[in-house]
Amino acid sequence: MTVSGNSAPRSSAESVDLAAKVGRVAAPLRQQVLDVLRQAILSFHYAPGQRLIERELVEEIGVSRTTIREVLRELAAEGLVKTIPQKGAVVVVPSPQEALELYELRAALEALAVRRFTEVASDEQVAELRAAFEQLAEAAGGDGGNTLRILKAKDQFYDALLRGCGNRSVHATLSGVQARLSLLRATSLAQPGRTARSVQELRTVIEAVEARNAEAAVRACNHHIEQAKRAGLEGLSATSGLPFSSASL
Repeated sequence: MTVSGNSAPRSSAESVDLAAKVGRVAAPLRQQVLDVLRQAILSFHYAPGQRLIERELVEEIGVSRTTIREVLRELAAEGLVKTIPQKGAVVVVPSPQEALELYELRAALEALAVRRFTEVASDEQVAELRAAFEQLAEAAGGDGGNTLRILKAKDQFYDALLRGCGNRSVHATLSGVQARLSLLRATSLAQPGRTARSVQELRTVIEAVEARNAEAAVRACNHHIEQAKRAGLEGLSATSGLPFSSASL
């Protein structure tokens, strides 16, 4: 895997045919390209800090430069890439401080959401959250599952949680924070054994929710986020070659 900040050719073993991934489903071309590039970033086909050169993306994916530019702008809005003057688009590498601030915000908002959900969610909403968790556990089964599939399943779990917490402002804000943490979430889950531990941590959360024990649910939520934070920073260090580690915490 390329880990430098420069674009570099890959061997045939490392190469992924991104063009072959476009056109397989009945969706607008721009959306297909967006999904393909987002997946390429979250699966580390493009490493943190790597330049995304428009000309090379046009050749690699087989679409127009206009489409590539539109997609890069959307990825920038999601926090996965940033545009640097005289350099162009680059896969984001959050600093330790930026990552810590995002995790701190996530912890505060998620604890509030979990507390509110435990206190006000209907039995039907609790059952919906349990069903979303079981889908997540299934996605994470076997050898750890597919990281992108797990991330989608976790998004569905959190969507059920946030819809049932009864606070639309928390829902909107935390959804934005989760999007900005996408790369760190992927690096966290890529760490050996992290997926299984993450599922078990969330199992503890939902069991406390089902018991309507708000304090226990919040404690389990805080523990889950703390472990995710450590794994995310350590994983980013291994992926990018930059000095992130739990020592920064």
